[in-house]
Amino acid sequence: MYGPYEHAWMFGGGAGLLFGGLWMLLMWGIPLLVIVALLKYLLGKPRADRSADAATRKTALDILKEAYARGDISREEYLQKRDDLADKK
Repeated sequence: MYGPYEHAWMFGGGAGLLFGGLWMLLMWGIPLLVIVALLKYLLGKPRADRSADAATRKTALDILKEAYARGDISREEYLQKRDDLADKK
C-alpha cells in the first residue's frame, strides 16, 4: 500500500496522526504561550504602574496641606513645615 512501509501506526493510522498532531501542538503551543505571557508580564506591567502612580502621586506639600485642612496640625506647625519643605528644594 505504501511501499515497503506497511505500518499503520507510522504512516496510515488516523489515530496516530491525531495524537501525533495533538502532541506537536502541545510541544510547540504551550512553550510559546508561556513565553508570550512572560513577555507581556515583564514588559507591560511597569508601564501601567508608572502611569497609575504618576496620576495619584502626592507631593509632601500636598500631604501637608491635607493635614492642615483636616485640622490635624496648627497654622504655626503648617507654616514651619511648609518653610522646611521649601528649604529642601
